[in-house]
Amino acid sequence: MTLRPYSPADASDCLSVFDSNVPNYFASCERADFQRFLNDLAIQYTYQVIEESGRVIACGGLSIDAAGVAGFCWGMVLRARHRQGLGRQLAVARLQQAFQHPGIKRIELSTSQHTQAFYQRLGFSVSRVVPNGHGPGLDAVEMTMPVNDIDTALSCSTPSSAPSR
Repeated sequence: MTLRPYSPADASDCLSVFDSNVPNYFASCERADFQRFLNDLAIQYTYQVIEESGRVIACGGLSIDAAGVAGFCWGMVLRARHRQGLGRQLAVARLQQAFQHPGIKRIELSTSQHTQAFYQRLGFSVSRVVPNGHGPGLDAVEMTMPVNDIDTALSCSTPSSAPSR
């Protein structure tokens, strides 16, 4: 497996990863937004992919704003590959990426109730819940991690300590 920067040639595979997670983790109405993101913003948001045997099996990005807030964006793992440590690998890579920027004060993300516990195990805290915020049956769970907690999250990133998900 290889973690590498996203290339526009990966768009079709990334959309397949998205599709594999509908309807449990993403609403189908979000697909057009994700496709626009891949076309217009993925490079700017340092989007990354995990590739195995020439196929993208996970992807996710990190935005960084002028106020010192980093944001996880469009993170996902091929549904058939859940609970194998790929989500943790991708999250830790993005945490390490954020840690490289000296002005970062906190990291934010919006996920659903189905992956909330995964991010809590990494050290994120719930800041707000919007019922049906990502679509019918998919609450928007907004989470944050202060930059001083990144070291804690990175310290539990070894494969042997990865919880089953």
